[in-house]
Amino acid sequence: MRRLMLLLLLSLLAPFARAQADDALLQNVLAELGKHVAVRADFTQTRSNPALDKPQVSQGQLLFVLGHGMLWQTVSPYRETLALTGDRSARIDADGNATAVRGDRGVSQVSQMLQGMLGGRLDEARRQFAVEASGTPAQWALRFVPKQARMARVLGSITLHGGDYLQGIAIAMQDGSGTDIRFDRTRDAGPLSVPEKRALGLP
Repeated sequence: MRRLMLLLLLSLLAPFARAQADDALLQNVLAELGKHVAVRADFTQTRSNPALDKPQVSQGQLLFVLGHGMLWQTVSPYRETLALTGDRSARIDADGNATAVRGDRGVSQVSQMLQGMLGGRLDEARRQFAVEASGTPAQWALRFVPKQARMARVLGSITLHGGDYLQGIAIAMQDGSGTDIRFDRTRDAGPLSVPEKRALGLP
């Protein structure tokens, strides 16, 4: 009977212990990522859709500035620069002028989530998503599953993975389509150019 009671107690405490471990890993990951106020990276984005014969692949560069947003610069197979700041998206032309657009919804959602988490507003993400952390501080994964029924009908999950830096993002939609973004040569951004500052609303 004593052994049965012990097993029952352990089974009741196991989810709590896992939650504590997940939370500790999550806080560790966010603290590490938060050290990098501005980063640059090359990206390869692969979009898959059951209706398409083959995935659509694009490549470019990313500039992410904590508290201000990101510049998403596609160079192949076409050239386009999007500025994602808060909940606003704008297309930036060659002269640095901005035109409001609806933008890439998936990338915009991830941008807002990262801005909130790295800005210390993890509760905002948890109001909308169930957050699962796995791995170690050296190689981790964070999976976000929408809580709201309306969002969950469209979005399956968003998974981030990385180490010292964010290495990839996977967005799974309920219709079977998905977006996989891989980052290479991620590094601290260094000085921003005048057009970059203007696009992100920096002085």
